[in-house]
Amino acid sequence: MQEHEAQFRNYLKNRGLKLTRSRALILNAAFTMHEHFDAEKLHDLVKHANISLATVYRTLPLLVNAGLIQLAVHSGRRDRFEHILGHPQHVHWLCENCKAVMETDLSSLLPALENEAKALKFDISQISLSIKGLCWKCKADVNESQ
Repeated sequence: MQEHEAQFRNYLKNRGLKLTRSRALILNAAFTMHEHFDAEKLHDLVKHANISLATVYRTLPLLVNAGLIQLAVHSGRRDRFEHILGHPQHVHWLCENCKAVMETDLSSLLPALENEAKALKFDISQISLSIKGLCWKCKADVNESQ
């Protein structure tokens, strides 16, 4: 059994829930993707097994609360997620124009965040950092049009 499945099974068991076939397929589909995904993209990977989009939507919060995936990008169109188990923490850079999402390692910022947390007597359990602006392509497009 893979680590993400064992962690999800344990999370569900502690809440009196079972790891159903549908939940297991959705979990494993999420861990096959190595990019940000939305519910519809996840559903595309499991619909062959007669899993409804509603079941995907109901399972996503369970995966988030189990610490296996996180909401990576909250946009007006669709929320996008990413699996986080075993992945280094990172910053999301969100282009407000083309909606591109870029990532950089958070390790250079981590000491400053930990120092702030210590000063506030705050225990960090998870860090989610998103920065909005214009990517280099969109910035170049704006400069060219002026």
